[in-house]
Amino acid sequence: MKYSDGQEVRLGDRVKLGQDDRGVVVCSIDAGEYSDEHPEAQWGYLKKGVMIKFPTYGLIHYEEPEPDLQLIARGSKQGSGGESASKRSE
Repeated sequence: MKYSDGQEVRLGDRVKLGQDDRGVVVCSIDAGEYSDEHPEAQWGYLKKGVMIKFPTYGLIHYEEPEPDLQLIARGSKQGSGGESASKRSE
């Protein structure tokens, strides 16, 4: 999935939606990347998109990006809480 500016959504990205600028991409189903807190075993059935955890809105699954979803900063391939990430072996 891509942001409206064409950049790829990546695991660990910090994002803004509306007034909440503290969202974190906790898994990218498209890229096969999952944080330890949100493993493939739990979310892989969704087949596509990304999961973003917001303090205000909670956990949201997107198959397509919201027009006002904005990348604030690239992450370090970690989800919320600093947990490590895993990538599905292909």
